[in-house]
Amino acid sequence: MSSFHPMSQELLTPRLRLRRQRPADSAAIRGLWLERDRRSRRLIDAEGHPAVDEMRERLAAQLDESDQNGLSLLAIERRDSPGFIGDATLSEPEIAFELYRGVHGQGYATEAAGAVLDDARATGRSRVWASVREWNAPSLKVLKRLGFSDSGPRLVDTDRGDMVWITLEL
Repeated sequence: MSSFHPMSQELLTPRLRLRRQRPADSAAIRGLWLERDRRSRRLIDAEGHPAVDEMRERLAAQLDESDQNGLSLLAIERRDSPGFIGDATLSEPEIAFELYRGVHGQGYATEAAGAVLDDARATGRSRVWASVREWNAPSLKVLKRLGFSDSGPRLVDTDRGDMVWITLEL
C-alpha cells in the first residue's frame, strides 16, 4: 500500500468534470480504442476483441485495483454537456490521457492532465512520468506544455515507433 493519500475520485476544472470511471463507461472506452492509431499497443483486434463485455470486466478489475492503491481512473466530461469524451489516469506514477478525436485541439487534454497533476501534487507525490510514442506529437506537446521533460530513455520499436519516457517533478 502506498504511503500517499488517495487520489480524488472527482476533479472539476473550468470546463471539465473528471469523475471516477464506472462499468457503464466500457462502450465509450472501447470507442477510444477503435479510434487509436494502428501503431498503438492496445487495440481492438481483427475478431473485435476486447468486446464491450470484456472491456467491462477489465475496467471492473482496474477499478478494484484503484480502490486498493488509491490511484485514479477518471472519465472526462464537459461540464456544460455531460457525456464521456475521454479518460485520464494516474497509475503510480504514470499519467495517461486519451480523448475522442472529435474533441482534439480544444485544450481539453491539457486541462484534464493538469487537474490530475494538481491532485497528484496535493496527495504528496513528487514525480510523475509518461511514456509516449515519438509519432504522438499532440500528446508530447500537451505534456511539454505541462512542464514534462525528456528523461532520456527510449525503447526502439521499428514497427510501432520509438517510445519516449518523459518526467515531471511536482
